[in-house]
Amino acid sequence: MQTDALSRTFSALADPTRRAILARLSQGEAAVTELAAPFDMSLPAVTKHLKVLERAGLITRGREAQWRPCALAATPLREVSEWVEQYREHWEQRLDRLESYLHALQANQKQSERKKPEPAVSSPEAKKGRRR
Repeated sequence: MQTDALSRTFSALADPTRRAILARLSQGEAAVTELAAPFDMSLPAVTKHLKVLERAGLITRGREAQWRPCALAATPLREVSEWVEQYREHWEQRLDRLESYLHALQANQKQSERKKPEPAVSSPEAKKGRRR
């Protein structure tokens, strides 16, 4: 089954460990051992997470002698941002329409309250004449 790039990106972002790795890489390049340090898992387990991120295009891995630095790759995140932006605009427009509708309802309610006649206040004499 072939998966599109956006699906691979969302799949990679679904895991909190991988999101934490990306957060660390947003501060700059890091070695695999540096990336593994905050997690209570083996180095091979962290390497598997890195492979998922690399396949999704979210990180790049280099080679400098014994050091294999990892770096954040922004393009897939930009694509996710653009995709989400379409829906944000849609929902903002819907919320703006809802806000306008609620303001109109409130204005109508205030206007109808002003038009209501005041309830008649009965005098003490009228109360005495009332039968029980």
